[in-house]
Amino acid sequence: VQLQASGGGLVQAGGSLRLSCAASEFTLAYYAIGWFRQAPGKEREGVGCISVEGSSTYFADSVKGRFTISRDNAKNTVYLQMNRLKPEDTAVYSCTAVPREDYYCGRYYHEYDYWGEGTLVTVSS
Repeated sequence: VQLQASGGGLVQAGGSLRLSCAASEFTLAYYAIGWFRQAPGKEREGVGCISVEGSSTYFADSVKGRFTISRDNAKNTVYLQMNRLKPEDTAVYSCTAVPREDYYCGRYYHEYDYWGEGTLVTVSS
């Protein structure tokens, strides 16, 4: 199982970025997907998640109202849309996956089975 996050880069505060989480060798539609981030010198933080079929989502308070998560099953990709970015959003963002048959998505690291390489997001002030 291979996951790859992409789409990171440098953006000014107030700007937007869309991160993608793509998979090879398995169908993301059957997996709950979580997004996590880790800033230099800080603990890993859960950003948000989306359930199978996208019926449920969760967002950390720090990003609620600014970030959204969506799925495009035809492209086997999950997106993290980040708007009104702040310098404190600077971090390496990673996507995670776990197969599920319900409409739950977990907010904690240990609830996921598969991880991919992260992508760096830098927000300048």
